[in-house]
Amino acid sequence: MSGTDDMSGTRDEAGIPWILPAIQQDIAWRDGDIVISVPAKSGTTWTMNIVHQLLNAGCHAFEDIYAEVPWIEFLRHPGDTPADVHARLCTMPADRPRAFKTHSPPPVVPYLDGRDSAQVRYIVVLRNPEEALVSVMPFLAQHTDAWFDLWGLPRNMLCRSDFATFYADIIAKSGMHAQGFFGFLNAWWPLRAAPNVLFLHFGDMKRDHAGTIHKVADFLGISLDDAAWSRVLEYTSFAWMKAHQSRFELPTVCPSPVLGPGAMIRKGETGHAREDGMTASIAADLRRVGEATCPDPAALEWYYTGGPLP
Repeated sequence: MSGTDDMSGTRDEAGIPWILPAIQQDIAWRDGDIVISVPAKSGTTWTMNIVHQLLNAGCHAFEDIYAEVPWIEFLRHPGDTPADVHARLCTMPADRPRAFKTHSPPPVVPYLDGRDSAQVRYIVVLRNPEEALVSVMPFLAQHTDAWFDLWGLPRNMLCRSDFATFYADIIAKSGMHAQGFFGFLNAWWPLRAAPNVLFLHFGDMKRDHAGTIHKVADFLGISLDDAAWSRVLEYTSFAWMKAHQSRFELPTVCPSPVLGPGAMIRKGETGHAREDGMTASIAADLRRVGEATCPDPAALEWYYTGGPLP
């Protein structure tokens, strides 16, 4: 759910007041920063944990992944400001790489390659858009009443009881599919071979968990002993994350509970979009939007299926 609002705005295109993408434009970037750039419900939390575990050689002693890997377009409460976000980022330790989450692609999140600014590394993950979109509806529904009340936002602004209505009322009307998914692909695709960009597909990550961990480690220049590798593999498994799911649901960084249990670590499956409400007609409309938004057939095919990058 990325957006292009200016710094005076309070909402992204989908009308979510706690997401302010323009915050990212004024971050004081450091050499070695790691940006995890992923569309909504496309493997963001998993990738955040993979990076956190690699940077810490396998560590289970953390309370909140969002305290370890901040979301750089997120406001913690209505009084939170971009200056507050920037101040928190500046206090992060300077003796090790910082890792961040964003749902924004370039240029909303700046792309820096070190030539005239900081050298930042980017891990970009995409997921079959049918699977991602059917996961958005239950995720929004699992935001707590207390969180909606904190922001003065009626629940029915973002929630519906069935996917067909959700797609028509929330996705299509906001243009989230074109902007936040296919537009995301368009923005990153020309940079997929850049040396400071790692492109991953959620389906490939699911098919080869260990290979993915090694690929991310190699990209980040991290080498671990066998015991550390074993810990990282355990702590990034779906089973471990599901058993410790509260650590991935913003339990400590906000003044009000944000998510109900199981909102972030839901099923971790691929190939089940139809079971979750995706119909043939919605899939056809989504593909039509994708073809209209993304002119490269090879890019669009990779988005749906994964595999080797063209």
